[in-house]
Amino acid sequence: MHRSIESGTVMTYRIITIDGPAGSGKTTVSKLLARQLHCVRVDTGALYRAVAFEIHRQHICWENDAALDAFVSGLDLSVVLENEGMRVLSSGNDITPFLRTPEITMLASATSARPAVRSALLDIQRRIARQQDAVFEGRDMGTVVFPDATVKFFLVADLAVRARRRFDEIPDPAKDLSRIQADMATRDNQDIRRTQAPLKPASDAILIDSSRLTAPQVVEEMLKHL
Repeated sequence: MHRSIESGTVMTYRIITIDGPAGSGKTTVSKLLARQLHCVRVDTGALYRAVAFEIHRQHICWENDAALDAFVSGLDLSVVLENEGMRVLSSGNDITPFLRTPEITMLASATSARPAVRSALLDIQRRIARQQDAVFEGRDMGTVVFPDATVKFFLVADLAVRARRRFDEIPDPAKDLSRIQADMATRDNQDIRRTQAPLKPASDAILIDSSRLTAPQVVEEMLKHL
């Protein structure tokens, strides 16, 4: 539980975390679960993509710590929460439609390991959690951001299944399944091997294999634990 002091009263908020690799079903499942629990859903991956988008747009040399520190200190990110998700604003401009391209996704995976990026976004995520019940979707929600979350879930699925799911989501007629699967394997390796907040289940997380389950079936399994 996360507690917030308001007018001398202790307000308790429920935080549910859902971590896992790309294509494991986090986005769809978190939307359905938040709807069932009547709370907001926070896509933390969108925040990291927002940083990557601005790094790409501003041509920042993100491997240069000094340049990255200066960039992050001037970054003006904010979120507009909605029942089933959120919009991300950069300097007041809605950049949400530009965050799901393969290029930005891969850049987000690489830059998310940088301490300056993680520190900047940690404050945003925890500020949201101090204000309301929420389902947080990401990769290190249960291990780093909310180690004392009410309940933690970790979704897994076979690589081939995850690649097919992502393939079906992409509208580009030139999409290539083998390329998508190779990129996904590369991202898995980056996320697991990074020194800062690697992708792994929390010791007290509930593991669910979604390879052969529909999203509603995964949510049904989660609700048993809630």
